[in-house]
Amino acid sequence: MDAYVARLGEVARALDQALDQAKLGVDAGTRPPRFAYDQAITESRNVITGAPFGAGKDSPLWADAKAKIKALVDGKKATADEGKALEAAAKAALTDKVKPAYERVIAWLEADKPNTGEQSQGVSSLKDGAAFYNAMLEAQTTTTMTADEIHELGLKEVARLRSEMEAIREKVGFKGDLPAFFAFMRSDKQFYEPDTDAGRAAYLKKAEDYINGAKAKLPEYFGILPKADLVVKRVEAFREEKGGVQHYFQGTPDGSRPGVYYAHLSDMTAMPLWDLESTTYHEGLPGHHMQISIAQELTGIPFFRTQYGSTAYVEGWALYTELLAKEMGFYTDPYSDMGRLNNEMWRAVRLVVDTGIHSKGWGEEQAVKYFMDNSPTPEAAVRAEIRRYFVWPGQATAYKIGMIKIQELRALAQTELGDKFTMAGFHDTVLGGGALPLPVLEARVKRWIETVKAG
Repeated sequence: MDAYVARLGEVARALDQALDQAKLGVDAGTRPPRFAYDQAITESRNVITGAPFGAGKDSPLWADAKAKIKALVDGKKATADEGKALEAAAKAALTDKVKPAYERVIAWLEADKPNTGEQSQGVSSLKDGAAFYNAMLEAQTTTTMTADEIHELGLKEVARLRSEMEAIREKVGFKGDLPAFFAFMRSDKQFYEPDTDAGRAAYLKKAEDYINGAKAKLPEYFGILPKADLVVKRVEAFREEKGGVQHYFQGTPDGSRPGVYYAHLSDMTAMPLWDLESTTYHEGLPGHHMQISIAQELTGIPFFRTQYGSTAYVEGWALYTELLAKEMGFYTDPYSDMGRLNNEMWRAVRLVVDTGIHSKGWGEEQAVKYFMDNSPTPEAAVRAEIRRYFVWPGQATAYKIGMIKIQELRALAQTELGDKFTMAGFHDTVLGGGALPLPVLEARVKRWIETVKAG
C-alpha cells in the first residue's frame, strides 16, 4: 500500500511529461483533431470528480484506495491507526498531486483547443506526414506494404465479404437488399438487450456463456492452455464511452489478477447481440486472453518476449480465432455468423478507411459513410471507430493483415504436412514463442514444418 500511494504521487510526473510532449508537438506544428481535445478534457474531469477532490460520492481512485486499505485492516495486516495513516497519505497524494496535474492538463487543452481545425484531417496534412504514415504502417503490420497496396487489399476483401453477407441474408429469408438488411440489423429490437441494469447484466451473462462454451472445446484444438482465469466486466463509469468497442485487459503473469474482457454498456443501442459471440471469442477465448496469457506464462525464453506485443500478430491472432470458432462448431445462430462476417468486414473496411484518411485525404464523414455502406454496425460505434483511426494512424490495418498471414501459414502447413498436420501442433507453434513480427512468425512455422517432416 505504501508503494500504491507512491505511485499515485507519480501520476503527476507522468501527466506533466505527457503535457510536455503535447507542447513539443504543437511547437512542431502537430495537433490531434479537435474531438481528441474534447474527449481528453472530459475524461480528465471524470477522474478528479467526487471525493476527495470535491463534493459527491467517492471518485474511482479514492474508492479503490480506501477498499485496499480496508482489506489490509480487516485482514489484520495493518492496525486501525496504520489504516488511518495510509488513508491520509493516499488522500494527500490525490488532492495535492493528482488533482493539480489533471487541472494543468485540462487548462492547457482548453487554451489550445481553439487552434485546432474545424475538420478532422489525417496525418498526410502534417509536415512529413506521408513519411510518418509509412513508418506507422511498417511498425504496425511488420510488413513493407504501401498504403496503396493496403487500400487495394481492403477493397478486395470488402467485396468478398459482401458476397458472403448476401448468402446469410438469403439464408434467413430477408426480403430486401443488403443495405436494407444492414438497417434491419441496426434497428430491430430483437438484436438488443434493454438499456437497463437488467439488460446489461443479461449481456454480460451471454458473454460468460460463450466463454464457458469455448473453454470446453479448447483441448480439441490446442495443446498449450492458459492457466490464468478470465472474467467479464462492464467498463468503469469514469472511462465508459458510448459506442466504445469491447476490449481486453491482460492479467498478471503469476495469475493473481485475471484477464478482463471489458464491454462499454452505457448505450445498449450500440451493443448488438449479433456482434457479441464473435467479439467474445476475439477478446477472450481463444483470442486475446489465450494468446496473451500463454505468452506471459512461457518459460525458457527471454522475459521481454513474454511481455512483447506486435499488433499484427496479437490482433491478427484474435481475428483468426473468430473464424476458427466457426470451425470449432460455434455460431449456430445465423445472425451470430453474420456478426462474425461483420467483424471481419469491420477489419477489411479499416484497410480502406485508415489509408483513405491518412494517405488519400478522406474526411470524417466520408469515412463514416464508407463504413456504414458496408456494415450493419450501429452509427455510434462507427463514429467512435473512425475517430480512433484518426488519432492512431496505421494501427487499424494490422488486424486483417495479421489474420491473412496466419491463414496463409496454416494453409502452407496443411499442404506440406498432409496427414501429419494437427491443429494443436500448428496453434501451439504460433502461440508458443510469444508475440512475434510476422516475418519471424513465418520463419518459426516453417521450421516447425521441417521438424514434423523430419520426425
